[in-house]
Amino acid sequence: MTQPSGDPPAKPASTSAAVAKLILSSLVGAALVAAILFLLAWQFFWQGWLSIAALFIPMTALNAYLLVTSPDLIERRKLKGRKLTGKQQIYMTWVYVAEIALFVVPALDHRFGWSTMPAWLSIVGAVFLVAANVVWLIAKHENPYAGSAVTLYEGHRLISTGPYALIRHPNYVGDLCMILGLALGLGSWWGLAIFALLIPAIVIMIVDEEQFLRQNLPGYAAYRQQTRYRLIPHVW
Repeated sequence: MTQPSGDPPAKPASTSAAVAKLILSSLVGAALVAAILFLLAWQFFWQGWLSIAALFIPMTALNAYLLVTSPDLIERRKLKGRKLTGKQQIYMTWVYVAEIALFVVPALDHRFGWSTMPAWLSIVGAVFLVAANVVWLIAKHENPYAGSAVTLYEGHRLISTGPYALIRHPNYVGDLCMILGLALGLGSWWGLAIFALLIPAIVIMIVDEEQFLRQNLPGYAAYRQQTRYRLIPHVW
């Protein structure tokens, strides 16, 4: 049966199934995070609900959009088959442990009352979580070669337009927004200490990635001269 000419084309069943699977996995992830937060805190706290919503809703929407429009990019973002050097394994372990601590420490803070953060800062944190996904969307739309590994992909070429004309690593700006958003959103000053511990790891990751790109991506050395700043204009 042919589809009426005025209707939009139907999405392939495989894409629809992938989006449904993504939504289901996001719901499971949100439930697990909620269980960790509220069990460790031994109470429900509104900052936890707000952060879960601000983290998972826009992230799920972003990934669903990319799954439909850029499935190759989603495939490159998967961790399966990723090969890491010894140094990369160290700083990625550093990042993973710190990210777990971003949930555990604020939850324990709420349980034992180690610190009190103003409510408005938690709302600012939620804004940062949403902003992280906006940054990722802009950066990934401009650079479809942004994978999860420090490597070159088939057809890889240098991207120097859009946000890449201002800074060399806009994806990491999104990462920092997410980490800061969680630290503030969960309403714990100790969460900010975890955020501070993550910054050196991100700096090391960027320096390591740039060393690889200088050696392997044609034109990257000249691009570094053209776009001087890695992460924050006029700072670094």
